[in-house]
Amino acid sequence: MKLYLSGLCCALLLICGPAGAQRISKAEVSRIISVLAADSMQGRATYSPGIEMASLFIEDEFKKAGLEPLPGLTGYRQAFATVGRRIRPVDSVTAEENPRYLHNVVGMIRGTDKPEEYVIFSGHYDHIGIQKAEAEDSVANGADDDASGITAVILLANYFKQHPPARSVIFAAFTAEEIGGFGSRYFSQQLAPEKIVAMFNIEMIGKESKFGRNSAFITGFERSDFGTILQKNLEASTFRFHPDPYPEQRLFYRSDNATLARLGVPAHTISTTQIDKDTLYHSVNDEVESLDMQNIADIIEAIAVSAKSIVGGVDAPTRIAKEEKQ
Repeated sequence: MKLYLSGLCCALLLICGPAGAQRISKAEVSRIISVLAADSMQGRATYSPGIEMASLFIEDEFKKAGLEPLPGLTGYRQAFATVGRRIRPVDSVTAEENPRYLHNVVGMIRGTDKPEEYVIFSGHYDHIGIQKAEAEDSVANGADDDASGITAVILLANYFKQHPPARSVIFAAFTAEEIGGFGSRYFSQQLAPEKIVAMFNIEMIGKESKFGRNSAFITGFERSDFGTILQKNLEASTFRFHPDPYPEQRLFYRSDNATLARLGVPAHTISTTQIDKDTLYHSVNDEVESLDMQNIADIIEAIAVSAKSIVGGVDAPTRIAKEEKQ
């Protein structure tokens, strides 16, 4: 994020077997986050060798999940160029402009009944790279920000591949969120916004929220009935989605949901960060060891359950009022 659920009870029977065994594995959560937040990834800074390594790992996970490329792409890389702070299609730049190249990692599951309607699950895979050393550690690993969100995207891809959705579902790992949301800005230009039913952007779910376990908050909760629909699908559980408790931080416009939200899409970020007291944020101490793997698994499972009627083609959240750039 720029600057700025344990025990789901009865509702989990919707996605669990007769004995209530959890489908989102704590071990898989730990495996994926540990790779993305490893020192070898060098903090996943934009344009760095480390972010390329992270991209290759995410692509491999999407391939194992059996995702399709988006229409018009031959693989999972959605490539674009940057010229200064402008984003451009790759084929629109010349060498004289000194372009630099980036890519999102995106895949999809085509819907069974409403394939031209899209639901998006997203997070960002970049972080802030190498920083001033503290106790001989200079790698800002970004375990919570946002390896936790990308872990959710990967595991939700695996889940929905086993539970085919009625609407097409896109899984997006965005690049360059930390330096201006370049990846999500480019992505938002590739689909007609009226075809996007909802966006679940997932950022910093590595620790308990201020509301305790079995909880998360949704930015811009009051701007659509997205949160109300999610909570309805969890009515038999103890899990609760809360409105953003940090309105002064203006988090709604500080993550990758913002570009599509400005275009009227019910695009919200789900998070648990206690951003007013998180001393590890954007530091070399945002390490895997600081995270609660079971809590992350529970939150991902709650997202899967809560999304059921949206991906299933039953519910469509109300549109967000279009706004000028904030």
